[in-house]
Amino acid sequence: MSVLPPSAVLPQASRGIGFMILAVSLFGCMDALVKWLTAGYPVLQIMFFRSLCALIPILWMVARGTGGFAVLRTRRLGAHAMRSGFGLAAMFGFFSAYQFMPLADVTAIAFSGPIFIAGLSVWLLGERVGLHRWSAIVVGFIGMLVIVRPGPGMVQNGALLVVAATLLYALAMIQIRKLSTTEPSTAIAFYFTAFCTVATALALPFVWITPDWRDLPLLLGVGLFGGAAQLFMTRAYSLAPAAVVAPFDYTHLLWSVLFGWYLWSDFPDAQTWIGCAIVVASGLYILWRETMKRAPVPPLITE
Repeated sequence: MSVLPPSAVLPQASRGIGFMILAVSLFGCMDALVKWLTAGYPVLQIMFFRSLCALIPILWMVARGTGGFAVLRTRRLGAHAMRSGFGLAAMFGFFSAYQFMPLADVTAIAFSGPIFIAGLSVWLLGERVGLHRWSAIVVGFIGMLVIVRPGPGMVQNGALLVVAATLLYALAMIQIRKLSTTEPSTAIAFYFTAFCTVATALALPFVWITPDWRDLPLLLGVGLFGGAAQLFMTRAYSLAPAAVVAPFDYTHLLWSVLFGWYLWSDFPDAQTWIGCAIVVASGLYILWRETMKRAPVPPLITE
């Protein structure tokens, strides 16, 4: 096994951070396009373009990777289907919520994903979670409640939809952990994207709206941005440890705030910022504790 010399570690980490920031910025662009398009097109149609166009960079990644297309051979199609089903439902929830909520609010609630994952891993993966991580999970949920503001308006403003989507996202990540014992990350990404493409294509005859020529590039951009972002995020995790690059995923909020303010004049209020700070702090603490125990499995995005 080759070991990088100390002089190469810092450049490797810097490149990993750079790829992570680039990936998150592209996801921010994709989210803004999705929110813009939901005003005129069904969510399932947007999801179809997201999945179909994302196959291009993912297939390129598979072709260039070790083993080429041979890595797509699998005996676990059922497990891939379960992971893809959770991911598809999560994507539908997040995209649908953009119709009702500001980008930054959706992103802030979605940051509670690692908290759900840590809690669910006890029952679904049999992992042991000590007092420190349980404390972080509880604090994280409190932060999420600060953002969500439980009450009768949760359904109308889409907050409950985002919470449900975040839970489904966590279930998808749990399934990825199970799959990653035998399946490469490129295969997991391919089967998820292919599954979503087929599933949303089956719904198209019932929801299709012929795109305006000005909107077609935007629909294509949703998938290309998402697929490229997934490619860059995978590259980031291959260059540096998760503990180094994962915290930069939280810069997603900055892009959400920027696009939301510029395009829709939305800006998070003080309560949202406070709740988000609590959620981010607890998520980073959970990441740190996981890194101390084992190398965490890098997430594959379900957006």
